[in-house]
Amino acid sequence: MKKILIVGCSILFMIGCQNKNESTAVDKSDSTATTKKKSFEMYELSEMAMLMEQMYVDNQRLKERIEKGEDVGEFPSHFAKIHEAIMTDPSENDQFFKENAQVFLAAQEKIYNDPTNAKEHYADAIQACISCHEVKCSGPIPRIKKLQLKP
Repeated sequence: MKKILIVGCSILFMIGCQNKNESTAVDKSDSTATTKKKSFEMYELSEMAMLMEQMYVDNQRLKERIEKGEDVGEFPSHFAKIHEAIMTDPSENDQFFKENAQVFLAAQEKIYNDPTNAKEHYADAIQACISCHEVKCSGPIPRIKKLQLKP
């Protein structure tokens, strides 16, 4: 009985694989046709997107240092580029963004100027990010929330 079951499963497996190979061959020919019609465009990050990626990494490291009770270090001077970095959509660099960028920078600077209250200031800085992104660009919010300190 076991032998029959094994042989039956093997046959079904081989039939299933043959069907996948045939459909893959068809899919490949279809994708080649669409590739010829469309040219490949590589997405390039704007200066602001690259800066925000760097700020994210810096804040990940800062979060780890705060959680471990280590020295917070020095304020990353490149954060100040938030006022001049070119955005993906330049029209987004409006008064709302400028005000929120200033709130974020002030909160970040407090972390380094008052390290005894680093947890509170860090939480304010991350909340400033979330508050701005709730209005401007909500995509990164789940990722930013990962920067929050655990209660």
